[in-house]
Amino acid sequence: MNNASSGKGSKKPTSPKKTPPGFGKRGPRIKRPQNKYGGNFTLSLIAALIVLTIYSFMTSQSGDVEDISLSTLASDIKSELVEEITVQGDTLTIVYTDETKKKAKKEPDSSLSTTLVNYGLTPDEFASVSILVENEGGFRFWFFSLAPILVPLLLIVVFIWYLSRQVKGAGVQAFTFGQSKARLIDPKDKVQRVTFADVAGAKEAKEELTEIVDFLKNPKKFLDIGATIPKGVLMMGAPGTGKTLLGRAVAGEAGVPFFSISGSEFVEMFVGVGASRVRDLFKMAKASAPAIIFVDEIDAVGRVRGTGVGGGNDEREQTLNQILVEMDGFEPTEKVIVMAATNRPDVLDPALLRPGRFDRRVTIDLPDRDGREEILKIHARKKPLAEDVNLRVIAERTPGFSGADLQSLMNEGAILAAREDRKKVSQFDLVRSIEKVMLGPERKTHLLNKKEKEVTAYHEAGHALIASVLPYADPVHKISIISRGRAAGYTLKLPLEDKKMQSKKEFLDDIAVSLGGYVAERMVFGDLTTGPSNDLQVLTSLARDMVTKYGMSDKMGPVALEGEGGKALFGRGVNEKEYSERVSAEIDAEVKQIVDEAYAKATTILTDHRKALDAISAKLMEVETLERDEFEKLLVVHGIEPKKKQDIEHQT
Repeated sequence: MNNASSGKGSKKPTSPKKTPPGFGKRGPRIKRPQNKYGGNFTLSLIAALIVLTIYSFMTSQSGDVEDISLSTLASDIKSELVEEITVQGDTLTIVYTDETKKKAKKEPDSSLSTTLVNYGLTPDEFASVSILVENEGGFRFWFFSLAPILVPLLLIVVFIWYLSRQVKGAGVQAFTFGQSKARLIDPKDKVQRVTFADVAGAKEAKEELTEIVDFLKNPKKFLDIGATIPKGVLMMGAPGTGKTLLGRAVAGEAGVPFFSISGSEFVEMFVGVGASRVRDLFKMAKASAPAIIFVDEIDAVGRVRGTGVGGGNDEREQTLNQILVEMDGFEPTEKVIVMAATNRPDVLDPALLRPGRFDRRVTIDLPDRDGREEILKIHARKKPLAEDVNLRVIAERTPGFSGADLQSLMNEGAILAAREDRKKVSQFDLVRSIEKVMLGPERKTHLLNKKEKEVTAYHEAGHALIASVLPYADPVHKISIISRGRAAGYTLKLPLEDKKMQSKKEFLDDIAVSLGGYVAERMVFGDLTTGPSNDLQVLTSLARDMVTKYGMSDKMGPVALEGEGGKALFGRGVNEKEYSERVSAEIDAEVKQIVDEAYAKATTILTDHRKALDAISAKLMEVETLERDEFEKLLVVHGIEPKKKQDIEHQT
């Protein structure tokens, strides 16, 4: 595994987990009836507003004309101010000589001339006024007559219609609530299709899954000889190793529909909903057989039952029971295979793992050097690479990287090249991307003052010097006091060969290396900062694991006192202790002894090589970053032989 010791209050860098290729595009969800009543209500509301606007506009237009009394009209006629009068029923529209308009109301049962005579006018006085008589009617007349009744009635009808549709929609939603939310990737979709050619670094896993593809393509030869294909395939591995990608590759190779769903999508607040979705999912898959059902993160619903968490009849257990029933109810001729992925196989219920259910288990490990190179080549297909790019070198510098990390590395390299307006990705871009994926981006605005810079330089020099002297520590590839992520500085240590196991001697040297920054600060400055805080947490945890998990304590012997997992309490891991307080005290004493011995070892090395420590720190203060070649030259000058590949092989 790759190591990077960091200082100044930094946390141990971890590789960010990215989604492997193809994970982001899992295809459209299965189409279900959609509730469109909200849209209908919006249209109805807009129509009502338009009607009200027209009505208010027309009424406002009519309200702009001034109303006058008949006595005023008679006085104006006598003064010869009126030019024309239009009679519409009882309404009089008066046009004056200055072209202004006014309105008046006459008596309902009498004519205009009679009304004017009654107000003292003679026929000669209003003979010069043009009088027009119009019959009432038309849209405007009927609209103003009926609008006060029809508009409120129309709004009430629309409101009642909307409520009835909502009630109906709620009923439809209640019936669709228990339907599966699986996403379907059609085998004819060339854009989203993934094959084994798109998967690298998992050679053994692909070989395991080849017979699944063969069964889906030609099930008859298996059935004729009496063989049955495994009904369930459980893929186990660390996050980012390509479990989902392999599932899609099986479907792509076989050319069958691929139903993908997450384990958390089964779990709802109401008991029975998850079980209903399981039934619906298997029903759809059987209708499309041959097909593949892929359940990602199955540990969300497949945890061990009977632990007392959530009771004995909660929604999660009901969902798990339904999955068990559906898988066990398969007929041999039904060509539906269930594939699942998890990075926590230890928490799965034993009923899921028994023969007849998930009886085929495929372990997907982190890729080795050759696998990493193949993965890098796949992700480099669509990226223009410069002539100096050597993916073999990048693969050698990325031990412990998953497929997702390598995808992120190539993407970051392309981003760096584009940011600098270059058309091709160079080797330098990819090398910088390794550190960015491991530790985060450079914090160029996070400037240290002179004292902090000196402390950080000695801190990182302490890590690097001890790692170079101890025989079982990984060699140093780079030292930097440039802030990156949450680290004020870091020492990058990478093994010369991929490791599957670690020995006690390697653990002890790693603990001493982790104490390098702490010892250097105390030795040089006679004081301590918050820089080594994360180093102390890491080395203490490692020492405790040596005693309680790996049986590497001479006093405690070959006894495993703690497991890998533990109960989660308020977001923190709490392990159940299955030993007495006396044994707990002995464990604490043994852990302290391991740390004390490593502290003494680190102090001795830095004391004996104090001149080398000062020289490395001074060089770091000057250039801020030391690559492996420059660092090893400083070691040679001070009589320290750099590690070589044959030295590591001889030690192992």
